[in-house]
Amino acid sequence: MVSDLTKETCLNWFYKIASIRELVPRLYVEMALIKSYYFLSLSECQEALRRMAHMISGIGNPIVAVYARCYLCRVGRGVSNRIKNKQYLLQNFHRFLNSYHHLFSSSVKAELAQQKMSLSVYTTLFTPALDYMLQTVAYDASDALIDDLSTQCKNHGNSSLILNTMMSAFKPSCISKRALQFMEMMEQCLDQGIPLYSLLRTLGLCVSVAPPPLDHRRQILNAAWRHITALKEVEEYVACAEPWILYVVKYFSHREINTILADIIEHVAPDRSYEQYYPQLKNVVENIVLNIQDFEALLVMDNFLPLIDLFQQESIRVEVCKKILLGSKSTVHLVNDAVVVNALMFLCTTLHDSVNALTPDDEYRQIGEILCHVIKTIDYGRDFEQQLTFYVEARGMFSNVDIVFVQLVQCVNALSVKTRQIVKGLHTRKTGDFVRACAAYCFITIPSIKSVKHRLRLYLLSGQVALFNQCLGQADACFKAAATTLAEVQTDRSHFPETELIPYVKQFLSILLVVPDNPDCSVLNLTRSVLNVLQGYTWEANTSLICIYLSVIDMLSVMAQEWYPYHIDKGVESNDSLYGSDRKFIAEVNKICSVVTGELMAKLQAVGPCTKQSSLAMELFVRVAVRNDLTSQTTVLALNLWNLAVKDDSIDKKYLVALFVTGLRVMLLVGNWENFSRK
Repeated sequence: MVSDLTKETCLNWFYKIASIRELVPRLYVEMALIKSYYFLSLSECQEALRRMAHMISGIGNPIVAVYARCYLCRVGRGVSNRIKNKQYLLQNFHRFLNSYHHLFSSSVKAELAQQKMSLSVYTTLFTPALDYMLQTVAYDASDALIDDLSTQCKNHGNSSLILNTMMSAFKPSCISKRALQFMEMMEQCLDQGIPLYSLLRTLGLCVSVAPPPLDHRRQILNAAWRHITALKEVEEYVACAEPWILYVVKYFSHREINTILADIIEHVAPDRSYEQYYPQLKNVVENIVLNIQDFEALLVMDNFLPLIDLFQQESIRVEVCKKILLGSKSTVHLVNDAVVVNALMFLCTTLHDSVNALTPDDEYRQIGEILCHVIKTIDYGRDFEQQLTFYVEARGMFSNVDIVFVQLVQCVNALSVKTRQIVKGLHTRKTGDFVRACAAYCFITIPSIKSVKHRLRLYLLSGQVALFNQCLGQADACFKAAATTLAEVQTDRSHFPETELIPYVKQFLSILLVVPDNPDCSVLNLTRSVLNVLQGYTWEANTSLICIYLSVIDMLSVMAQEWYPYHIDKGVESNDSLYGSDRKFIAEVNKICSVVTGELMAKLQAVGPCTKQSSLAMELFVRVAVRNDLTSQTTVLALNLWNLAVKDDSIDKKYLVALFVTGLRVMLLVGNWENFSRK
């Protein structure tokens, strides 16, 4: 409930405002205080809005008047939650239309001549205000309103400003349905207000967002492009081509796209005009890439790569190539067409050549991911030799990006495995030569990778694949290179910490079990090399080498068995078949095992009395009990380990006793079984 005193005060202030002589100040003060009419009544507020819309007609300057109307719409929207009748908004715009002819009066033209301003520039000053005024009406308007405004436009010979406002304010779907009608009205515009290219651009934005009727689409394109291609100024042409290329990409075939691209190149190429319009041309490329359905067809177009050649500035050229290749991720799956491959390689080379020492890490990583994706998409099917040839060429083209070499090695190893699957492990002379070539490719490529971590993993993988394909020499070379590279990890510990290195070494040992000895080298030469590297490595944790040595004991104990638990099938004989449990071989295994056990005992003593020492000693005790023959030496060793284990009071003694008794029983059983076997 509003008190009488408040109403009286409110009326008093509005009477004072009404006494202001100048029209413009009086209007703006009253519009600013429009909410105060709530103290009187809602009908007073509605009446004030209609009255002020009528009063603005008294402002002589058209541009001052239109922004006053815009402000009236703005303050009217502020009180719209209480006023349901919005007719004042439409009446406000109609009053502007009634005074529209004043924009082109002789007095306005004389003032523009004095200010040295063209009529087209002057009319653009009206655009923000008119757009807002009509948007307040058009957001929920019916089709009847747009038809009514279109009729009023036809009655004006100089209607370009109204046309542009309508196309900007109404929903694109409403404009698209009447695109031909708007094209006809544009052609009938006689004034020099909003230029034709600006109208075409606005219409292009509408039809590219909302599809026009199917039977009108080609007619719309022909009518619009006839005017666009006739534009002489490159700036005007590019401004129109930018939205209309999206319309062509969405609703027409590759032939029309290629034709439009040729026309764009023809207009911007003379006198290197394109250098001034890189942002617009970049948007043209982006519109094509993001909306085209058949990406391969785009790459084989006669005019697409020439359009990319227009980007002479390296930073923009790289950005454009990146957008194209990122766009290909979702549409291109497998490619083997020579023209498409060459186009992709051209784009990738541009991207790759931008990498240098100053390239940020994120940029370097993103470029690497893009190049790897392209490499994976190029697939020649069963033509494995052509596939390997492509990988060889790619290695020469992308030497600056580490991750690309990693991807290439992975791809070549996958190619080698596919070959084996096809021949089912029974290689012919041709397939044997091919898989050896694959192994050689990997062995040559891996040293070029800077990351020690990647090199170690790839050497191990490539060695396994070579072994899988019966390429014993190549596998041996990869494993030796892995052993040599292990020593380099000390200089790159941050990238390959011990928490990752220990599982890697254990995996390496599990592979060495089935790797046959090289006849040109001594027995277990590869195993000795790995152990020498591990022994010379400076470990951060005292127990790291102990954990590895325990795994070495496991491997050596399995090596002495008559049959190994796993093998490389078809054509690869492990040491169990080669030596057949020969005494000299077993003696060599025992010799290495004794050395490793001695090192283990020394390391355990160096750890000192603690829970960790006891648990490690117990692990070694179990291995001695389960995996060794019963001799006086092994018995003494087991007792020494037992004494180390029981030093820590935190370990459950009952568990230790049960484990000790079980260990002795196993040792006795193994000893009795061997004595029985000898008899």
